[in-house]
Order: sequence, then C-alpha cells, then structure tokens
Amino acid sequence: MVDQNLSVMASDWQEQAAEYFRYGDYLQAAKLYEAGINVEPSVKSYYWHLGLILLLQGQETEAQTTWLLAMAEGSSEEIEQWTEDLVQVLQAEAERRRLELADYSSAWVIRQHIREVNPNYINNLLHLIGLSTLLGRYTGDELNELGVIELLKSEAGTTTDSELLLQVWKNVLEQAPLHPSSFNLTEACLPYIKEIIPFLDNLIEFVYNTAYSAKQFVLATRFTELGLCLEPKNPELLRTLSCLYQDICEYSKGIETAKLCYSVIDKLADKVYANHLIMRGLMSAGGYWDEFCSVMETHKSLLAALHEEQPSSLTSTATIRLFSSCFFFPYFQDRPEENGIIRSQIGQICQKNIENYAKDQVERYRQKRFSNPKYNKSSTKRLKIGYISYCLRKHSVGHLARWLFQYHNREFFEINTYLLSSEQTNDPLQEWYISQSDKAYKLPLDSSGTAELINKDEIDILIDLDSLTLNNVSEIMAMKPAPVQVTWLGWDASGVPAIDYYIADPYVLPESAQDYYTEKIWRLPQTYIAVDGFEVGVPTLRRDNLNIPSDAIIYLSAQRGYKYNPNTVRLQMQIMQAVPNSYFIVKGLADQEALQNFFIKIAESEGVAGERLRFLPLVSSEEIHRANLAIADVVLDTYPYNGATTTMETLWMGIPIVTRVGQQFSSRNSYTMMVNAGVSEGIAWTDEEYVEWGIRLGKDSSLRQQIAWKLRQSRQTAPLWNGNLFAREMEKAYEQMWQKYLDSCN
Repeated sequence: MVDQNLSVMASDWQEQAAEYFRYGDYLQAAKLYEAGINVEPSVKSYYWHLGLILLLQGQETEAQTTWLLAMAEGSSEEIEQWTEDLVQVLQAEAERRRLELADYSSAWVIRQHIREVNPNYINNLLHLIGLSTLLGRYTGDELNELGVIELLKSEAGTTTDSELLLQVWKNVLEQAPLHPSSFNLTEACLPYIKEIIPFLDNLIEFVYNTAYSAKQFVLATRFTELGLCLEPKNPELLRTLSCLYQDICEYSKGIETAKLCYSVIDKLADKVYANHLIMRGLMSAGGYWDEFCSVMETHKSLLAALHEEQPSSLTSTATIRLFSSCFFFPYFQDRPEENGIIRSQIGQICQKNIENYAKDQVERYRQKRFSNPKYNKSSTKRLKIGYISYCLRKHSVGHLARWLFQYHNREFFEINTYLLSSEQTNDPLQEWYISQSDKAYKLPLDSSGTAELINKDEIDILIDLDSLTLNNVSEIMAMKPAPVQVTWLGWDASGVPAIDYYIADPYVLPESAQDYYTEKIWRLPQTYIAVDGFEVGVPTLRRDNLNIPSDAIIYLSAQRGYKYNPNTVRLQMQIMQAVPNSYFIVKGLADQEALQNFFIKIAESEGVAGERLRFLPLVSSEEIHRANLAIADVVLDTYPYNGATTTMETLWMGIPIVTRVGQQFSSRNSYTMMVNAGVSEGIAWTDEEYVEWGIRLGKDSSLRQQIAWKLRQSRQTAPLWNGNLFAREMEKAYEQMWQKYLDSCN
C-alpha cells in the first residue's frame, strides 16, 4: 500500500516524511523512507535520512548499517561524494537541533557520527567541542583526544570556520581556563583571527580573571604574550604584560615593557598610567632609586598637566587607572601636604569622570541618599555594615581585619562582605570571612554591578578596606552606593570626594593632617588597628646556616622592594658601622640581584663590608616568616614608608624595633603600634635619633631583654593586642557616624 502511494504521490511523499520527522513521528517517517528505498533503491538520500531517524531513536548500529549498505557497491569516487552528501544531511540536522531546539545532546550524538564518517572534518570537531561546553561536560582533554589543535596547525585547518573557532575558544576558556589545552588552543587560533580587536578584548578579560581571580600569574603572562603576536604594540596588552611581569618577579621585563607602552601612547591620562607602571617596576625591583627619582619627576609633571587639562570624558578604564597614579608618593617623600594635595586633585578628576559616565547610576543613589531615611532615630534595626575588599584573603588586610569580624556584635550589626575578583579564588582565610558574614559575595571586577548590589542590599555604612590597593574599589566608592562611606586599614586615604570618613587614631596622623585630607579624619581613642595575636610556625633560619657567629648582633629588615629608600639604608649602615660584630639580614620581595647591589654599594660607602649583609627570599608561609623573625636582635624599620603588618609581627614576637617617625600616615604606622604595645624605646623623631637607637639597642643586651619582657607582658594589657575592645570602639564609631547622617537628613 505504501509503495502504491509512493508511485501515485511521488511528488509530495518526501515532504510528508520531512513533516513527520520535524514533529518527531519517527515511525511514520521511517516507513516512508523505507518504502522510498524499495521503489528507488538507487536514491542515496533516502538511506541518509532513514539512518538519521534510526540514530535519533537510539539505534546507532542500525543507522550505521543503513549508511554502509547504501555505499556497499560504489566506486571510491562515488563513496567520497556519498560521504559528503551524508555529512551534509547530518550536519543540517545537528545545526537544527542546536539552534532551533536547543537539543544539544542529540546534536552531539549526530556530530559524533559525522566524526566517524569524516574524522578530520575540523569544523565538525569544533562543533563537538562547543556542544560539550554547552552540555557542561567539557573537561579540557577533548581538544587533544579529537586532535583539534594538530588539525588547526596543519593544512587541514585551512577550511576552518573562523567565527565558529572564536566562539568555541571563548567557551573553552570559560569552562577550562587553567587546562593546558586551553593555552594550546589559543596559540593555534592566532592564524585564523580575522577581527583582531574583539579577540584581544576577550583575551585581556580572560587574562585579568586568570591573574587576579585565579591567581595564576605565570599562565596569564603567557596568554598575554600570545596576544602580542597579533599586535606587538597594543597599549592594553603592554600595560597588562608589564604588570604581570612585575607580579611574577621578572622585573627587568616589566620595566622594559612599561617603557615601550609609554612610548606608543599619546593621551595624557594613559601616559600617566604608563609612567606609573615604570615606577611600579623600578620600586618593586628595589635598587633602582636614581632612575626612580627621575621617573618620579616626570610623573609630577604629567600629573600637573592633567590637573591643568581637567579631562571630563575619560572612559571607565582610563579613570580607574588614575586612582593609583599617586601610589608611590609616600614611598618617595614624607611630604603629606604635597602628597595629599596631588591625591585629592586626582580624586576629584576621577570623581568628575565617574559622575559623567555613570551619571544615571550616581544620580539614583544620590536621590535615595538625600530622601528621608527610612529609619528614624528611635529605630532598633541592625545597622547594615558592608565591607568591600580585594584583600580579605591571605594578605595583610586579610590577616589584620579578622578580629573585627570575629567580635562584631551581631545583635546590633548585620555584616555584608563584597569580595572583589574572587570568583575563582579558593582561599581558606577568605572562606573564613564568608562564614563570619550575614551575606558574602564572590564578585568579578565589575564596579557598576557591585555598586548596584551594595545599593540593593541597602547597606548603611560601606567600609573600603583596600584604598588604592585595587582601583576598582575606589571607582565603586565614587559612585556612592551607600549613604555613609569609610576607608579603613588599607594603603592610606584614597582622596575620593565621595568617601566621608577615614579611620585613624591619636598617633598615626598628626593634628594638622585634616588640612590635607578630603575625608573627615575619625580618630579612635587609642589605636586604629588591633589583633589578638598571630599564628607562629617553626623557624627555618639558623645562624650557622647563614654563617653568622652565635655572639653576633643581627639587625633585620623584612620589607618589599617598594620600601627600601637609600637615605634610610644609609642610616642603617651607619648603625652597622658603629656596632662591631653585627650583621644585617635583608628579606623581601624584590629583584635580588638589584637589591643586593643597591645595599652593598651604600654599605661600602659607609665603611661596612658587603660580607656582613645577608639577603633572603620570601618563605612559604606567614607563620614561618614570623617564626624566623626571632633570629633578629633588632629590627630596623623603613622610612618614609614604615612597616605595618611586619611591625605588629615584630612586636608580637617580642623583638625591639627602631622606627623613624614622620608626618604622613605611612611614616607613623610603627609609632602608633609601638605606643599601643606599651613601648617607647626605639621611637626616633630624627635621623640622628634613629641611628642612636639602633646603636644603643645593638650594644645593650640588657635593654633588649627589658623590651622583650615588656612586649611579652603587654600581650595581656596593651590596646594593640585587644581585638575585642577594638571592635567595640569601631562599632561606637559606626553608630556615631550613622547618627550624624540621620541628623543631617532631618
């Protein structure tokens, strides 16, 4: 009967079969194709469609048998043509399944059979990879298993669909960013890239996530180098690569890349940032002081020109990079008036541009802020405190903020934590912060989205823990998503006009400091920071291993390259010269060769043999680092940028420290910590006093013992070691800040 219908209705039975197929009536469609084969066995397309129907019903063996039967007696030329025809039928249905039906599983099965028919068809293999990513089953091994990369590098890759390749590449990087095959695929993609800019935009975004979320800096560097194969003088790639080289301690490359970047750009704001990268490289390496001073003078000129120009239409990227342009001033000079004025000028330029390009968002927050607060003075609701940070992890900020979180009174305070650039981070300390929060978010570097989230959460007081450590935080604060905004703990105040308060204490800033801060300085009664203590591991340093006699006096400085200033090093060498049988250990993150040359040159100019200096790399953990501090008899602090966490660790370990007190926040950190630990011995107000204290502590073992005893006793009584009391003082400050806000709205 079916055969007779076919002979009568030969013109439309295939349409009927196709209709059955589209609606999933495979039984009727199969019957029609089987009848068609009986009537016209030489028409190969009937076999292709019948086999496809069998395949979709799970009858894979029957499908393959049907296709092979159709090709059984063909010549090699015919088989080649029939194979191509079969692939076209299967491919059309695979695409329909993917695009119209979102039936990725069936599309994947069909393409697996295309692969069996034509194993080297590169576009089909790319579709298979893409479908694996859509199905969430991609692992990274498939690229090697299917031979995709080898095909892309061979002549077989010349037929590659470049748009398909780019989309699959993006999916692969999203699902298996750290798998070795993802890098190999990126490298193999380069000859096929037709539109370079979109590719590089995607690559740069991926690089940032790999470096600053996944903390895979070496891998991010390799990917960035691939991008430069396409555009060797692309400014964005050069900026990114310079940072990454410095992050992985390849300082010379970082400096040279920053200089190349500076040479290829014209816009003033971009030149400011490129020059900042040169300074960053020079300071990170340590030992390049003369060149740094020259670059700093150029930087001051650039910033003066920028202030004169007053740009108001900068992009978000260009704007947020400007925030860090003042970062190295306190490392260079203890001139808070000059530093503060420049910082506030840059903050105002950034604020103005952010209010322009994020106008709607900023206006929305402003209207909400100036409307009547929903809580009146008698309200008993919990204050919503938001902490925003990139550094609440294995980082100084992460180590020092713990006790505030631990001791927060949850009856009166609700804690939200916004962890930037942390989607791929698996840091135990960060997880601890998440556990201590009412709400916590791992967020990408998306300033607008983060500000919206903070506003939606109706945060009352937003605390910036990073300041200029991460520019995105400053951009978010400039949008002012919370009615009261505060900076605490990070680098220093950022100079962002939208920030209301800066947390300090009676010692860390002089009384005159308000003259050069745009933020209102809020002084806590005793200390701006306190901890209950530090975890200490097992030491790995021994005097005999360092070839230091057991009766020698050991001075130590453990800072990163940023902080090594030649004027202070000269004072330290004067101390060494005056204390016989003394040695100096220099430990920190820097270019070891450059740093050694820097120290030894100054030492020899002061009559100290280079053999009395020891240079040590970083150790594997903070706990070991703290334990190793015990090898020192005296720690010599840096100036004009003191230690902060390192000073607290030194005091906790009971080791005398000599610090030079200045006028700016960064030159008074050790001062406030020593006062709040109950010791005054070692606090120097002049260069001469610094040298005198260093010599005295080196020569007077009884005085060192007295200080060590005093520090051990202070663990029970000193404000610096009372995290609970500190938390109460911070909470009082929050309540008073909030009350001031309520009063201003009534």
